[in-house]
Amino acid sequence: MHAPSQTMETISWQHFEQTDIRVGTIVEAEDFPEARKPAFKLTVDLGPLGLKKSSAQITKHYTKEALVGQQVLCVANLGKKQIGKFMSEVLVTGFADENGDIILAQPSRKVPDGSKLM
Repeated sequence: MHAPSQTMETISWQHFEQTDIRVGTIVEAEDFPEARKPAFKLTVDLGPLGLKKSSAQITKHYTKEALVGQQVLCVANLGKKQIGKFMSEVLVTGFADENGDIILAQPSRKVPDGSKLM
């Protein structure tokens, strides 16, 4: 049995609303051999927000081929992050499994790209 995890400090509803979590479809997945930890370079279609790049350490459970066409939840307003020579524009979200490997956070049904988490 796992020990109960600590919850973080309570935030206001307005603070939560400032986090822009959107759904997008992965349209391209490439190897990222320059990354320190195994990762893919992803191109995600966020509908009206356009195509955005992301680096994702998801190589344990996913292949490049299987990722294309998958919808994922992305944090769209964290700003850009330089990862080596690659500029990541959104954070693709997920959960760590029992080994610490990431499982993507995905909607259970297809929704329009760019839809905001409510």
